[in-house]
Amino acid sequence: MLFYDEIRIPPFKIPVISVLDSFLKILNSSTLRAFWIGHSSVYVEIDGIRILIDPGFSDYASPFDFGPKRFHPPPITLQDLPKIDAVVISHDHLDMETITHLSKNETIFFVPLGIGAHLEKWSVSKKQIQELEWWQEKIVSKIRIICTPNRHYSGRGLTDYKATLWSSWSVIGPKHSFYYSGDTGYSEHFKEIGERFGPFDMSFIKIGAYGPGDSWLDIHMDPQHAVQAKRMFPVHWGTFNLAYHDWDEPIKLAIEAASKAQIDLVTPRIGEFVFSDKEFHSKNWWKQIK
Repeated sequence: MLFYDEIRIPPFKIPVISVLDSFLKILNSSTLRAFWIGHSSVYVEIDGIRILIDPGFSDYASPFDFGPKRFHPPPITLQDLPKIDAVVISHDHLDMETITHLSKNETIFFVPLGIGAHLEKWSVSKKQIQELEWWQEKIVSKIRIICTPNRHYSGRGLTDYKATLWSSWSVIGPKHSFYYSGDTGYSEHFKEIGERFGPFDMSFIKIGAYGPGDSWLDIHMDPQHAVQAKRMFPVHWGTFNLAYHDWDEPIKLAIEAASKAQIDLVTPRIGEFVFSDKEFHSKNWWKQIK
């Protein structure tokens, strides 16, 4: 881990498109659009509500001001975000500063079983916490938010790896739908979720932070396994040094696999909008970082 040959940190700045708060004030109720905040964090508008996926705006991928640091700033600040209707959280790797800020605006947090206790400790009202088991669901403004299975673990210590539940999320509106894989290994749960709720207009799929060795694939699938979607929006890469591979290896492998499988894989820059019903002209922006 300490002595390696991989280029795990980008040698120059990652391009970030700043998202102006004025762009987000007008909410189109007839579309699904999204932009990447970094790592697994995504802003999504779906059929008239605003959702954040695993939001993280802090500089470090840890509860402390040290450890893996962000390669790039978020495309918008927490303070400039409009009111977020719902947050979906995949497991208990949480950003306390982000959570507490969002909770002040009456955001509803959808979390897997057990994670509500963390939020309550941070003074989030119980009324704002929806704690779900796999296959349970709640409705927000006619949008079904469904806690669906995935294959991961919880905790950051040696003894709490099964302390809380982990999940993916299926979000289904009157006109549009999306799927978020969360951190996961590849297994039959993808097929079952697809059969129950798919096809999805957009799928936010984890591609990075895997290896070394096959044992990691049980909990962190590689890009080749990730390419299984209609319109795939790759996440969980390009923001922190968390794995034993080049920082841009996941997206290179994902593009290769998507091309073979004829999958519509989009590669937005940080802050660049993707629409479910519009063609997206992907650019290999990481190749310019040399």
